[in-house]
Amino acid sequence: MERLNVFVADPQAVVDLRRYFGIGLPPGTVPFTGSRFEHLADGGDRPDIADRITAEDLIAVQTLSVTVPARVALDILEGRLGTQLSGLLQAIPRKIDMVDAEVSHLADGSPADQAWSLLCDQHGVDWVIAGKLLARKRPRLLPVYDKVVRCALGRPRPSFWLALHAALREDDRALHRELLALRQVAGVPETVSALRICDVMVWMGHLHLGHACPR
Repeated sequence: MERLNVFVADPQAVVDLRRYFGIGLPPGTVPFTGSRFEHLADGGDRPDIADRITAEDLIAVQTLSVTVPARVALDILEGRLGTQLSGLLQAIPRKIDMVDAEVSHLADGSPADQAWSLLCDQHGVDWVIAGKLLARKRPRLLPVYDKVVRCALGRPRPSFWLALHAALREDDRALHRELLALRQVAGVPETVSALRICDVMVWMGHLHLGHACPR
């Protein structure tokens, strides 16, 4: 995760964050649809719906250019899959940042990992879709991780979650503080998590480099 330091130190990061979230843009300039990911319907982790996946959550992930297949979506909203996921969500902390989490919250076999695996087992749902749906439900704890971010940061072992968790806690949580500082300087609302700041910073920064990331 050493590559993260390059993105954090780049002055372009603040510019990218402001562009992505539509802050200070010239009239007529449209922000990225992903800027609505955490804010749509007041967020996926608001108390009354934090432990169940709603239709708004399924729309929210579409702002990040993925779609949950219709049959899976119906099973989530009306069927057994939704009940299973709700049971797992109840066991995943809602009011905790990744930097403050225990390794057990993110490790193989944890409720979060079980929910991710359950989603990946569904026809037409890959690791990107599963991760974005869980990031919508637990934005402070679970990061967005897609193919662009993977291209930028690689495939850390044993998992991206654990590698990012370790990076956030290094040097007295320096990276976490830097992400919060970037959020403040860019004027991004505090409702956007440090993890999401990290994702957008890396995603935008990597695309500027002109990489043809696999889709």
